[in-house]
Amino acid sequence: MNAKRILVVDDQYGIRLLLKEVFSKENLNISQASNGNQALEVIQQEKPDLILLDMKMPGMDGIELLRRLRQMGLSAKVIMMTAYGELDMVTEASKLGALAHFTKPFDIEELRDEVLKQLAS
Repeated sequence: MNAKRILVVDDQYGIRLLLKEVFSKENLNISQASNGNQALEVIQQEKPDLILLDMKMPGMDGIELLRRLRQMGLSAKVIMMTAYGELDMVTEASKLGALAHFTKPFDIEELRDEVLKQLAS
């Protein structure tokens, strides 16, 4: 069985590093992108099963990226990561099919469990 692919999209290097560390222990393929445009390239090449997507990034934000994914007809599961107080964006993300959202600073165990649950379903 092929390892599932996860893409972490966040402009904060520390968060990408942390998540890479956590998920590489779970026998998952991890890719990273620091912005929306980079993420689109990775997504087209690698077709990730699940995308961990930061809402607020310079340039293309998480909502815009999510919109483009849906326009492209991509079925990857998406979990949003948000800073405190971005609830309007969370609502919008849910409408676009985001499955869950975690507010930073998030509980890494909870996030990991949610990701593994989504990948298993």
